[in-house]
Amino acid sequence: MRVSLTVNGRPYEADEVWEGESLLYVLRGRLGLPGSKNACEQGECGSCTVRLDGVPVCSCLVAAGQAEGREVVTVEGLANGGTMAPVQQAFIDAGAVQCGFCTPGLLVQTDALLESNPSPSDQDIREALSGNLCRCTGYEKILDAVRLAAARQGEAV
Repeated sequence: MRVSLTVNGRPYEADEVWEGESLLYVLRGRLGLPGSKNACEQGECGSCTVRLDGVPVCSCLVAAGQAEGREVVTVEGLANGGTMAPVQQAFIDAGAVQCGFCTPGLLVQTDALLESNPSPSDQDIREALSGNLCRCTGYEKILDAVRLAAARQGEAV
């Protein structure tokens, strides 16, 4: 089947997609967008998180056909041209990026959190990121990065 979707504001088509193919596979393998990572393939780690019509989802659990005609935002879509998104810069500045495998999903989830809640409490942050697993950072630097992104976003308003 052919799947037509909009990814990061650009229209895409993927041909010869089989019924059980995941959105993650289409993004990485067919559309050349490797930012979302393939880790658990069970929706447990959050490394493949993208926004589907604005809602964060594990793209490994979404059948590609379910994205037909819909809007997808990947980690690549957070940046504005050659400029990193504020949340991306905050993760770097706070030292929240180590191996980088979980980072794309954390960035997409954080971006969604800050869009819906510009001043999240620590509990809000922990809850929003509870589906994203990281084996390297111990999470404190990630929490620092989200707090920093929120503070900078508040200053920009």
